[in-house]
Amino acid sequence: MAFIDSVTIDICAGNGGNGRVNFRHEKFINKGGPDGGDGGNGGDVVFAANRNQNTLARFRFDKLLQAEHGQPGGKQRKHGRSAKDLIIEVPIGTVVTKTDGEVLADLTADGQQAVVAKGGRGGFGNAHFVSSRRQAPAFAEKGEEGEQLAVRLELKMIADVGLVGLPNAGKSTLLARLSNARPEIADYPFTTLTPNLGMVDIDGDTSVLMADIPGLIEGASEGKGLGHEFLRHVERTAVILHLVDAYQEDVAATYKTIKNELKNYAVDLSTRPEIVVLNKIEGLDGEIIDDLKKQLKKAAPAGTKIFAISAQAGQGLKELLYAIKAEVMAARERQAAADEAIEDHLPILRLENDEGSWQVTKDKGQFIVTGPKIEQFAARTDFTNEEGVQRLRDIMQRLGIMHELVRQGIEPGQTIFFGDRYQMPY
Repeated sequence: MAFIDSVTIDICAGNGGNGRVNFRHEKFINKGGPDGGDGGNGGDVVFAANRNQNTLARFRFDKLLQAEHGQPGGKQRKHGRSAKDLIIEVPIGTVVTKTDGEVLADLTADGQQAVVAKGGRGGFGNAHFVSSRRQAPAFAEKGEEGEQLAVRLELKMIADVGLVGLPNAGKSTLLARLSNARPEIADYPFTTLTPNLGMVDIDGDTSVLMADIPGLIEGASEGKGLGHEFLRHVERTAVILHLVDAYQEDVAATYKTIKNELKNYAVDLSTRPEIVVLNKIEGLDGEIIDDLKKQLKKAAPAGTKIFAISAQAGQGLKELLYAIKAEVMAARERQAAADEAIEDHLPILRLENDEGSWQVTKDKGQFIVTGPKIEQFAARTDFTNEEGVQRLRDIMQRLGIMHELVRQGIEPGQTIFFGDRYQMPY
């Protein structure tokens, strides 16, 4: 299966079922009253993180995902069946955003779920509207429409350590040497076309997840080469392991090239905890190795740990692993402290309930009524049923909307618009 880590799809929650208009017609029962049942609720669209998923490839062809609709109400006050939610399994680390960039869900743990599109509520049947004033209502509500929107799915791998470096720096070889991963390895640029993950057991007590990020080149943060597509996977890594090929003509310049790409990315990654590793030292004498390490030390920020290894020969790996363990454990402690601080200082927000708020505007002779609740009532009204329309008028009278329409000069025969979808005569 191809590795796909970014895709845009359309999702549609289910519509609510319509309420039923019905009157009892049973033998030996005189004057049977209204008994139309309520419609069922439409299904939600729910995204769920699953550790068994590792790519978004299925969404290349499955571009429209539709939840089930609720069933209409029945006779004898029978409630229509509510639809099942549509559960969409995605890899851990998937971020769901609107096309304008607003984050709807960030799924970082196995089993974590998020409702991204709400199903419509079922409409009330005529039995719901029985009262002392309205003993035989001959109307029911329509079910609400489910939410529909286009979303972007973006997979950002969650790893403790991210391997970065120019193509052929030896990242895949190191990952294969340290972990159970088996990436493709060959002596030509861009062997790694997709990120690879491997679990590294350091001392029998500590394990870290390591990601081999495809080779970056100069200009990757601007969209050149393969690296731009995969820089997103470095965003979530706690520690960056920067590999430099010892046979590069200028190891310091090589290091700075990748460092600049990390800095110029949309999220500045250059300040992440970093370990610099000079790779492929087999065959080099100690004096040359020391000189190369000095060059890297001058190019890297003060205090950066620098190691010389041979991933192929296994040279210097033990010391590197213990350094990785120390950096990862420190990063985990910082994250835990940050999470605890956020929980301790979360502000208590008291949001005013403005669902019942409304506004009447007059635009080029048209009277437009807007507001969450009144637009919801309009959406649930069957405008072909006079009793249903009269109920909507009664609601508008109670809320003061009718008074405001008169104040703004509405006259009989003019049209009232609800948002940009529904209308009725005054």
